[in-house]
Amino acid sequence: MSEQAPRVVELSSPFARFAGRLLVGLGHEVVLVEPPEGDETRREQGGDAFVHWHAGKRSVTVDLAAPDGTAQLHRLLRGADILLDGTEHGAELAAEGLDQLVHVRVTPFGLVGPRNDWQGTDLVVAALGGMLAQVGDPDGPPLRLPENQAEQLAGVNAAIAALLGLRARRRGPGQLIDVSAQACVAAALEAGALAYLHEDRVPPRPGSVHPLVPHGLFHAADGHLGGGLGGSPRMWDALLDWLREEKADADLAEPRWQDPVERKKHQDHVFKVVQDFVGTRPKAEFARQAQARKLPWAAVDLPHELPDNPQLAARDFFTRVTTPEGERIDLGFPFAFPEGRRRTQLVVPGPGDDQGLLDDPPRAARTTPASAPAADGPVRPALDGVRVLDLTWVLAGPYCTKILADHGAEVIKVESAGRPDPTRFAPFMHLSRGPHTDPNTNGYFNEVNRNKQSIALDTRTEEGIAVLRDLIAHCDVIVENFSSTVMTKLGLGYEALRTINPDIVYVSMSGMGHTGPRNGWVSYADTVSASSGLTGLTGWGPDDVVGVIYGHGDIVAGLQAALATIAALEHRAETGRGQHIDLSQLEAIAAHMGTSLLRGTEVGPAGNTHSAWSPQGVYRSLGADRWLAVSVRDDTEWTALCEVIGRPELATDERTRTAEARRLESALVDGALGTWVRTVSADSAAELLQARGIPAGAVQDGRELVEHDPQLRARGFYVRKEHPVAGAFLHEGVPITLTRTPGSIREPAPVLGADTDAVLREVAGLTPERIQHLRADGVLR
Repeated sequence: MSEQAPRVVELSSPFARFAGRLLVGLGHEVVLVEPPEGDETRREQGGDAFVHWHAGKRSVTVDLAAPDGTAQLHRLLRGADILLDGTEHGAELAAEGLDQLVHVRVTPFGLVGPRNDWQGTDLVVAALGGMLAQVGDPDGPPLRLPENQAEQLAGVNAAIAALLGLRARRRGPGQLIDVSAQACVAAALEAGALAYLHEDRVPPRPGSVHPLVPHGLFHAADGHLGGGLGGSPRMWDALLDWLREEKADADLAEPRWQDPVERKKHQDHVFKVVQDFVGTRPKAEFARQAQARKLPWAAVDLPHELPDNPQLAARDFFTRVTTPEGERIDLGFPFAFPEGRRRTQLVVPGPGDDQGLLDDPPRAARTTPASAPAADGPVRPALDGVRVLDLTWVLAGPYCTKILADHGAEVIKVESAGRPDPTRFAPFMHLSRGPHTDPNTNGYFNEVNRNKQSIALDTRTEEGIAVLRDLIAHCDVIVENFSSTVMTKLGLGYEALRTINPDIVYVSMSGMGHTGPRNGWVSYADTVSASSGLTGLTGWGPDDVVGVIYGHGDIVAGLQAALATIAALEHRAETGRGQHIDLSQLEAIAAHMGTSLLRGTEVGPAGNTHSAWSPQGVYRSLGADRWLAVSVRDDTEWTALCEVIGRPELATDERTRTAEARRLESALVDGALGTWVRTVSADSAAELLQARGIPAGAVQDGRELVEHDPQLRARGFYVRKEHPVAGAFLHEGVPITLTRTPGSIREPAPVLGADTDAVLREVAGLTPERIQHLRADGVLR
């Protein structure tokens, strides 16, 4: 970055603290404002929570309730670029008159809407955002993803919001940005709501089998494995050859099983044959043998095993943290930045270590905010003027470029009829009310590729690569999620790209990264989640692991790649230099594993419970498969809950008076709460509890999110656009609301190749004659 890094003032909360940590990783100066008694994370998990979330930050203490508290905060903000504000009621008064400030408000449900004042915890936001509805067994309760994944989705979106605000400030003043944690979750469900939007279907919770692709969780001799049949005929053939060699193929050599539709239809049988083969082998050895055959399998590791992962170790992923008690090893940041340098050493600040910042003269703004545009001028989104060449496919990469496109970047997607994005045609991923044969009608593809252009270019030909080089010369960013060697084999490694375009920002998103002993491993979202520790913690106990089956890892990688792209654009604006962001999807999701590594071997699957609060859980309510999520954070909330459920005597009962006592008497506590919840609707129960300040919310599936959620409706989250082939449908919205330069869904996803001629003519500068020649030679198809 420049000599003066952006200064971030953080008013922390569970939904904001990850954003502050990510900005530390980007080299920003993050100043944590603590109350006089210290941030509450200093007392959580024996202090491990503070070590993880706040190492590398500076610390000042301010009593915001004191008469001069707001004035003290205002003085600090005069020299700040970003206010990361996780407070319940906001710090607008302290920020008043500071036009340079990018003020990012991060709240459970957003600043507007009928539920903007509802109480939210990770569990409750995951329920109301749709995440819980797609994890767990179909005949059991919905299951929370571990390590506060709803909070962390809000955090990475808030970090993106902060950088978008800085980007927009180059053309105007700072602004208020509204980040709704619920909307961040609702935008990160893979097909969770899309199946309803495009097929009128609500999938059941999938248990340990992916609802779309033929992958799942398998038992090994010493644990679990993530993997399956792969996504191509080559992978099926390679797996079948292995089974034959080991005389374990049963009937799978019969010709009928060559049909992927037949395999999907009878997947239970195919999986049983594979399970019989897998179950006798150690997890790590099986994964290595599978990867030697280029098959997507991975051992399910727990967080304390991550330091033994040779890929993470070779890429210097982990962070050494200096604490008053000595050095600790913690999880690192999701990508190395800037220019391949990774922050690997941090110091934990003491309360008020940097108190002098409150009395320092205000710093000059890093960039002088430009004048506001004329009132009648067009509103330009934050990434307007940025051109992105999109070489990605399936989910992780397209999710990244979707975010860039939503905020104004011109995104040119390169595909071809001979090698289209698999989500255009793969029958098991084709979400549509019509036939599953039209590459332009798949709701899965059309969701993550809105606001983009499409060119049909066969990059398997020399002429196709030549055209690609012409495009690269006129782009700011290239994003790809191929395996690690593909771009080099095409003659388009980073050094070659720099020759074409010296200040290019190149973002690669391979599963393991471009370096390291496992850089060639084949990775899907479920195998990356398996290697990261996330899958191993998703369950009810050590012997009851359910796993993360949907593409949460892909979405996390996409979000982190978008953050990296915008950070690299800001770095280029300051220094004039582009860079290669070598993002490993494994590192991206491992960076979302919270305090799990610091807590060591004590960490294991814990269902929906919380380590300090009681009760916390998901309770069956009135109706078929209807559930209520509840978190009770202190004894005051417990007293209020006892009154709501008609059991006031439990508030003073010695068996249930404290959180520790309630955990010991969980059968009594859960029985009393569960009995009451079973007689009322989840929505009614949530309203009654929220009226008393108790975090609670219905577990919502795709239908309920789209049709019934009043908060998402009030925020205009689902947006209707007319597609030229698929017709009109609702899109999942933009969870980040920039009040001055908002992102939006401007156009539906492109028809395959619809923009080929225009892009090649207007961007690459090709003549009509050359375009005609390329089309005649089959390069443009």
